[in-house]
Amino acid sequence: MKKIIDRAETRGHFNHGWLDTNHTFSFANYYNPQRMHFGVLRVLNDDTIIPLEGFDIHPHHDMEIISIPLKGKMRHGDSLNNSDVITRGQIQVMSAGTGIQHIEYNDSDSEDLSFLQIWIFPKTKGTKPRYNNYDITNLLKKNDISLFLSPKSEANINQDAWLSWANLDKGSAKTYNLYGQNTGVYVFVLNGELEIEDLKLTTRDGVGITEASSFEIKALENTEAIFFEVAMN
Repeated sequence: MKKIIDRAETRGHFNHGWLDTNHTFSFANYYNPQRMHFGVLRVLNDDTIIPLEGFDIHPHHDMEIISIPLKGKMRHGDSLNNSDVITRGQIQVMSAGTGIQHIEYNDSDSEDLSFLQIWIFPKTKGTKPRYNNYDITNLLKKNDISLFLSPKSEANINQDAWLSWANLDKGSAKTYNLYGQNTGVYVFVLNGELEIEDLKLTTRDGVGITEASSFEIKALENTEAIFFEVAMN
């Protein structure tokens, strides 16, 4: 097993006033040649937006974009005439394909919006753009590592990628078994403290794991983490 460790405090950090953001991988004004991507996982941004602010309309193409609200209300609008507001327990999945324009805003006038912005290189380029949002609450099990997005799920993705959410009580131990071939797993701790093969990770730490078919995890505190298993080629 090989591990690449990214501690929370080493991420690229910018506070733009309306947006407080941390970048695990190189993005916008943050450039680190040692942190360009993990396999096909290109962007892992940890964003907080103040009330009634957000990203104005902007384009994307040939990218799988997943937004995961952690707190607050996220408003989405796009050039396919979709308009939605989602909250924690829901995700939005957008295949930009040949091109799509969209906005992302904090829909609340009083509460911050916190969410993860994920970009994954697509398996096939030039596809028809599409968007949808999904309620994943019934998929998330206590004291388990719950798969909520995969190539074959309702909220499918145009890539060999499997996303899972761990919600573990202190002392809970689980085995993560990889789903794909030639894949690696990037584990991102949302909160708490996790141990993976004697490596301790705390809130907003991340680790990329390769050359393993499975690995053991243990929650040292009540912990939530997201597992991004992705193609490495």
